[in-house]
Amino acid sequence: MSAVGVPVGRGAHVRIERRTLVASLLLVATAAAAGFTGLCLGDGWSSPRDVAAALAGGGPIDFVVTRWRLPRVVGGLAFGAALGLAGAVFQNLTRNPLGSPDVIGLDAGAYTGTLLVLTVGTGTATGVAAGSVAAGLATAALIYVLSLRSGFSGLRLVVVGIGVNAVLTGVNSWIVLRADLDVAIAATAWSAGSLNGLGWEDLGLPLTVVGALAVLLALASHPMHQLALGDEVARTSGVALAGLRLLLVVVGVGLTATVTAVAGPIVFIALVAPQVGRRLVRATGVPLLPAALVGATLLTGSDVVAQALLAPVVLPVGVVTTAVGGAYLMWLLAREVKR
Repeated sequence: MSAVGVPVGRGAHVRIERRTLVASLLLVATAAAAGFTGLCLGDGWSSPRDVAAALAGGGPIDFVVTRWRLPRVVGGLAFGAALGLAGAVFQNLTRNPLGSPDVIGLDAGAYTGTLLVLTVGTGTATGVAAGSVAAGLATAALIYVLSLRSGFSGLRLVVVGIGVNAVLTGVNSWIVLRADLDVAIAATAWSAGSLNGLGWEDLGLPLTVVGALAVLLALASHPMHQLALGDEVARTSGVALAGLRLLLVVVGVGLTATVTAVAGPIVFIALVAPQVGRRLVRATGVPLLPAALVGATLLTGSDVVAQALLAPVVLPVGVVTTAVGGAYLMWLLAREVKR
């Protein structure tokens, strides 16, 4: 497959496969179109001309677009990309298309941490974020330790993760049932995964964390893909397996938990996006950039559907992603059975 050189600095170029470049540009255009459509939605439909004027700093709906709608769209794009990257990390680690944070229990673990902070702790934004990340890491450590018998196995990790996910789902339901009524109502609504009510004040820290983790993941992408080819191949390439796996787990959990702390457990984006991206570029492994772009497109597009489907009632975006992901999961399982 032919490759092209993309300039990244003074005399420096990065070689990218032509198909990957074309698919990435198309995904960027699709995500931008979904985001612009989201900016036109609200209590009613705003004309694209008025939205463009608002983005340029004027027009009759300047405040509505820039202060209310734009944070939601930016959050959808960033969180979708974060979930796509997290899914790519765990699918490369497990070498399994089911190796996704929401399938193996990491979303449920992060949600457990958030519930504990809401019901026992102070319930501040910082406390919720810290609880989500800490519980997500603890869940990942538990799954990793339980799957280490007779050596690391991606399939064993997925199976153990599914079991841990079931247990944590029951624990989360028990916490909600035991909580005060106001907390239980808020936690149940939040558990669906929603971008409703996002403001700029909610995005500063999450976007910083997601950006830092994405840069770290980009630096580790080459050894990660070596690891996806098998332990023996990675060792001969000089990859430190234990250290790399630990780094990737921390980054993947950090991405998942950051999104969960702000928007709730938005399911199936991390499962679907990496595989769709891989098929678009026809890659042997699970590439990061297509996974991130598909994740951003899927979450932003799903949020547009969630706003328009029963307008003026706005559904949580998790309702739409669950429907899309459920259909994809049935197709994937049917495909695996045929194989």
